[in-house]
Amino acid sequence: MPLGYLCLVLHAHLPFVRHPEYDDFLEEDWLYEAITETYIPLLEVFEGLERDGVEWRLTMSVTPTLAAMLTDPLLQARYVRHLDNLIALAAKEIERTRFEPEFQALAEMYHRRFTRAREVFVDRYGHNLLRGFKHFFDGGSLELITCGATHGFLPLMVGNENARRAQIEVGCREFERHFGRRPRGIWLPECGYAPGIERLLESAGIRYFFTDTHAVLFAEPRPRFGVYAPLMVTGSNVACLARDSESSKQVWSAIEGYPGDYNYRDFYRDVGFDLDYEYLKPHLHQTGIRSLLGIKYYKITGRTDHKLPYNPQAARDKAAEHAANFMFNREKQVEWLSGSMDGRPALIVAPYDAELFGHWWFEGPDWIDFLLRKMHFDQQRIKTISVPEYLDLYPRLQVAQPTLSSWGYKGYCEVWLEGSNDWIYRHLHEGAERMTELARAHNDPAPLLRRALNQAARELLLAQSSDWAFILKTGTMVEYAKERTRVHVNNFNHLYDSIRDGTIDEGWLNGIENRHNLFPDIDYRVYA
Repeated sequence: MPLGYLCLVLHAHLPFVRHPEYDDFLEEDWLYEAITETYIPLLEVFEGLERDGVEWRLTMSVTPTLAAMLTDPLLQARYVRHLDNLIALAAKEIERTRFEPEFQALAEMYHRRFTRAREVFVDRYGHNLLRGFKHFFDGGSLELITCGATHGFLPLMVGNENARRAQIEVGCREFERHFGRRPRGIWLPECGYAPGIERLLESAGIRYFFTDTHAVLFAEPRPRFGVYAPLMVTGSNVACLARDSESSKQVWSAIEGYPGDYNYRDFYRDVGFDLDYEYLKPHLHQTGIRSLLGIKYYKITGRTDHKLPYNPQAARDKAAEHAANFMFNREKQVEWLSGSMDGRPALIVAPYDAELFGHWWFEGPDWIDFLLRKMHFDQQRIKTISVPEYLDLYPRLQVAQPTLSSWGYKGYCEVWLEGSNDWIYRHLHEGAERMTELARAHNDPAPLLRRALNQAARELLLAQSSDWAFILKTGTMVEYAKERTRVHVNNFNHLYDSIRDGTIDEGWLNGIENRHNLFPDIDYRVYA
C-alpha cells in the first residue's frame, strides 16, 4: 500500500462563444487556441501513456459549454480553417527566417505542430475530440466529471433553488448525452460552494465535488485530517474534497511556481504583435485587429524586455526536472503526513485549470507526461488515484459541514460580486423567478410554445455564466461580456413576454435558436 495518493484534477472550461451571424469572430479564437495548445496535446500525452503501458489516473472536467462547442459542426469547420491559416503562416515563416537558423528551427516546429493538430483533429477523431476523452474515460484511466450547465456561480443564485437545480441537472444530462452515463463527480463552477448545494448534487446522483482549501479547513466540526481526506457533507451522501495549497502553489504561481522558469516559452511575445502588419494582414481576422497567433519565438529569459530565443529541448529538460521535483515533494509530503493519518493514506488533491497546461504554460503537457511516467516507474510511495476509487477503498468519512467559499481573490465570492459586476444579479434573480413561473404554468405545451420555453431556459442559463462577471472584474474583454449579458437577458425577457401574451414570433425564435443552439435536449421543466 502506498503512503499516499495524488488526485490530479484538470478543469477544462470555456464559455459558449459561437457567432454564426459572422463569418469570422475574434472571441471564437479562445476555443481554437485551447484545442491546439491544450486539448490535443493532452490527448497525445494520454495516447503515449496508454501505448507504453503506464498505469495512470487523472480527473478532468469537461464543462457542458465546452462539450457543446467541441461537437458543433460550424465551430469544427471553422477550427480546421483556423489551422489551415496557421499552417500557411508557419510555412511563410520558414521562408522568412531562412537566414536565422534559431528562428527557422522554431518556425519548422510550429509548422509540424499545426500540421499534426490538423491530422489528429480531422483524421484520428473525426472533428470531435470528445471521442478521444471518452476512450480514456471508458478505459478507466481518465475520470471525467461534469460542471454547472453554463458555469453559473451557484452561491449567488440565492432565493431560487430551481436556478441551482437547473445548472446542476442540465450539466448532468449533457454529460450523459456526450459520454453515455451519468457523472459521478462535479466541478462546482469557480469552486463556489454554499451549504445546501450538496442536497441538489445528491438528488442528481453526484457522489463528490471539489472546493478550495478553506471550505474544508473551516468546516464544522473541524476536519480531523485537514484537507488530506474527503469529508462527507452533513445530512448527505456527498463527499467534499479540498485543494492542497502546497502542491497547487508549485504549479499555479507564475512567480514562485514552475511556469515562471526562464527557460519556458514566453506567452506574450507573439508574432501577431511582433511582425510587420502588412505581412500578417492575410492571417488576421477580417476586422484587421492584431491578435495572438500562437507562433512565439522567445523564452521568458527574465524580468526584462530583452528576450532570448526559445530552446525547446532546454525547456523540455526543465519540464522533466520540475516533474521530478513535484513528485519528490509529494513523496516527502505523504511521508510526513503518514504519522498523523491513523493508517489511512493521505489524499492530496491538486486541481488546476486545464488551459494552464499548453496554452498559458506551453510545456505543461510535457510536465504532466513526465510526472505520470515517473510516478509509475520511479517510486512506490505515492500513486495517482481517482476519487471513486479512493471512496471505494475508504468509504468511512468524517461528517462535517463545509463553509461557503469560492476560489479566486480572498476566496469568498468577491471576484464575482463587486462594483464592476454587481448590476447583473438583479436581472439573473428576476429571470430565475420568471423561468420558474413559466415552467409551472405550462405542463403540455404545443410544439412552438415548447420551443420558446426551452429557448428561454437556454437564454437564462447563458446569462448566468460566471465568465461574464469574471471578465467584468478582470477588465479584459469588458464590452463583449456586457454585450453577452445584455443579449441573453433581453432575449429571455422577450421570450417571457411573448409566451405570456401568446405572441411568439417563429421567425425571430428560429434566429436565436440557430445562434444559441447548445443543449439540444434541454427540457424547460427542469425549472418546475
